[in-house]
Amino acid sequence: MTPEQRILAKLLLIEEEMKNIELWQLESPTEQAFESVEPFCIDTMSAHEWLQWVLIPRLSSMIESDMPLPNAFSIAPYYEEAFKEDKSRDVTDLLNHLRELDAMFKS
Repeated sequence: MTPEQRILAKLLLIEEEMKNIELWQLESPTEQAFESVEPFCIDTMSAHEWLQWVLIPRLSSMIESDMPLPNAFSIAPYYEEAFKEDKSRDVTDLLNHLRELDAMFKS
C-alpha cells in the first residue's frame, strides 16, 4: 500500500467511526460556513463538521488529483480539546484514528 492509499484508508475509517458515533451529517453546512478564514472554520462550523465537510474531502481530492500533500500537520490535539466535554458519546476510537492520521504526515 502506498502512503496515499494508507491515508485514504484512514480517512474511510474516520468516516465510518463518525457514522458509528452519530457525528456524520447528511446535510452540509451553509455556503457561508465554508467562507470562514479562521482555522478549522471554528467560527462557522463545529469540529466534526469541519472534519467531515472540509478535511476529509480536501485530502481525498488532493490524493485523487496527485497534488502534493502537506509535509506535516497535527489535528488530533484540536479534536481532543473539542470533544473533552462531550460525555454523550465515546470518541476514543475517533481520536485514535486522528492521531494515526497525524502520524502519517510526520516526516
